[in-house]
Amino acid sequence: MTLRIFSLVLFVAALPAQPPKLKLWSLQPVAPPAVPAGAPHPVDAFIGVQHQAKGLRPNGPADKLTLLRRATFDLTGLPPTPAEQDAFLADNSPTAYEKLLDRLLADEQHGVRYARHWLDVLRYADMDGNDGGVMPASGSIWRWRDWMIQALNDDIPYDQFVRAQILGNRHGGRPTLTVFGTRARAEAMPQDQFALGFLSRAALTGNDRDQDIAIQAVETISSAFLGMTVACAKCHDHRFDPIKQSDYYAMKALFDPLALRTVSLATPEQIYAYGKAVDAYRRRKEPVDQAIEKLIAPYHEKLYAERVSMLPPDVRAIVLKPERKRTEAEQKIADDYFPVLRIDPPKMKAIMPAEVVKAYDALLKEQREIKAPAGLESHVIVEEDAARLQRPTYILTSGDPAKPEKDKPVAPGFPFQPADTDFRYGRREGFVDWLTDKENPLFARVAVNRVWQRHFGQGLQKSPSDFGLLGGRPTHPQLLDYLASEFTRHNFSMKWLHKFLMTSAAYRMDSRPVAANQKIDPANDLLWRFRLQRLEAEPLWDAILSSAGELDRTIGGKSFQIVKTDSKQSIFLPKDGTFAARKNRRAAYMTRGYIPSTEVMAHFLQSFDVDDGRTPCPVRTQTVTAPQALFSMNDPLIEDATAKLAARARKAGDLPAAVQLAYRETIGRPPSPAELDRALSYLGGDAAKLEGLAWLLYNLDEFLFVR
Repeated sequence: MTLRIFSLVLFVAALPAQPPKLKLWSLQPVAPPAVPAGAPHPVDAFIGVQHQAKGLRPNGPADKLTLLRRATFDLTGLPPTPAEQDAFLADNSPTAYEKLLDRLLADEQHGVRYARHWLDVLRYADMDGNDGGVMPASGSIWRWRDWMIQALNDDIPYDQFVRAQILGNRHGGRPTLTVFGTRARAEAMPQDQFALGFLSRAALTGNDRDQDIAIQAVETISSAFLGMTVACAKCHDHRFDPIKQSDYYAMKALFDPLALRTVSLATPEQIYAYGKAVDAYRRRKEPVDQAIEKLIAPYHEKLYAERVSMLPPDVRAIVLKPERKRTEAEQKIADDYFPVLRIDPPKMKAIMPAEVVKAYDALLKEQREIKAPAGLESHVIVEEDAARLQRPTYILTSGDPAKPEKDKPVAPGFPFQPADTDFRYGRREGFVDWLTDKENPLFARVAVNRVWQRHFGQGLQKSPSDFGLLGGRPTHPQLLDYLASEFTRHNFSMKWLHKFLMTSAAYRMDSRPVAANQKIDPANDLLWRFRLQRLEAEPLWDAILSSAGELDRTIGGKSFQIVKTDSKQSIFLPKDGTFAARKNRRAAYMTRGYIPSTEVMAHFLQSFDVDDGRTPCPVRTQTVTAPQALFSMNDPLIEDATAKLAARARKAGDLPAAVQLAYRETIGRPPSPAELDRALSYLGGDAAKLEGLAWLLYNLDEFLFVR
């Protein structure tokens, strides 16, 4: 171990002090290449060049039901119903598959599926924080998720999709000339304020004490939309890519002026009604509070005096001084000692006589039964603060915002900044103009690579958030540039891109392995077959509930939580009403996040490799673990689903029809004659055994994987 550490130190010491002057492939202009001859679809033409060069013979097309299940899970995250299976099999027209894609892309569940992919990359979490606190945006962050679902369903162009989340205005911030000869900024769409949840989510404290908004903006935007690891330049110049430490902090300066602001969503009528409800609540609660204070006063004063007497003399003097006479520094000291001096009810009850404890408990019960009115609807956004806008930005080699290097100020900017960047209309506005420009070589390349990854299981550039030196090179660079140029030419339409990729023969190929091809390309990097893909946690949850006939497909609304948070943390966590009561919704709406001392995410999500949102997740880890198998065999969700699927199957008619329905609901195809025979032999004429058959189907690899 010592030798390894010593070798690592020598390696790091030998690295260049300045990043090398590299001509990264990803920074070169996107030049649309000519499409090779040999295939009717451009994707297949580019892939075919390497097939011929390597002697690979690509697989033929998958059968219709396999393709239906693949496309339906891909675009909606849901399994195809038996009715959808029948309709697709019955359509023998040449355009049947294209009509299928059009239907799936028009389905409102499409946005739910693809929002989850983007939210992984952009660090979505319902709760994030430290012990004793949770991010201020927690109570309304779900509105950002819902905005994204709607934006994807509406197919807003990708450049607008990005602009809205950074600026709160999909149309950008640059003024245009009106018909009256004046300049005015394009008015933001009202719903785009919810997109700012992307930035407000980062703050872990109300005053953003640790500058998390700016720091996370730099690191998430650069990796998500530029495919560059700018975060590596936080403490020193990037070791491998042409990004300096000053570039990191220049980009941070773009976001330093941002502060949180709570925006009310209530109507005037709701505000008046709420005011009356609060007044009534206070009038009911006040006499009870006064009775409690009067009852506990002597016991509280006794314990408080004992604790004050144990303080250091200088602190004791500050605590005993009236608050209005304390200096700002003294007030901070007094506040710091508040947790030490706080007297909790159990401490007071320990010194109370029994009859006083009884009276105290009765008053506390009465106090708890007086419920405060539900708060008005609001959400948390970011906006530029005038005072922060005037503050300089400094390099923070230590990473601590409280220790700026005041001899190293930096002006607002960003890596690869053109000399003619225009910041006249705002810092973020100038940056976003460059970021979303059609000439930006990174913007479209990174986007199409992410969409390709979602469809094919692996990006053309395998590291979707690292287009730098260590990220390697794409397996099909010409295809990547062709897709980037076409994506730009089609006005950044994501739905166009989905359909274009999915109509290729490469997407429609069978997934079976071929020994001869595996010898040449064992990792299938050259795409001679469709890659077998395991369902992620969300579509797995959805498929179980869907086959059981229990899935609520309602779009939008608060997240739901299926774990109990630690009672000691409950006073700091979101209040009752933050999360939805329904728990049979799509798993995209399931609470996720991280608080050190309490559970936030369901064990189901953790078992099936869902990240908690603290860092961007461009590619989910795929593990094979015992908890996954135990879930499929024993979880109450599976037990409930087997009973309900069996009940649905019994209604299909006789046992052969019941078996047919169970297969089609779970794995998207009817059983083969041999499978049907084995199933009927197992049932032995006893319909009660259908629960066992349903359990078996949920535990098949074919249920968990998409071919």
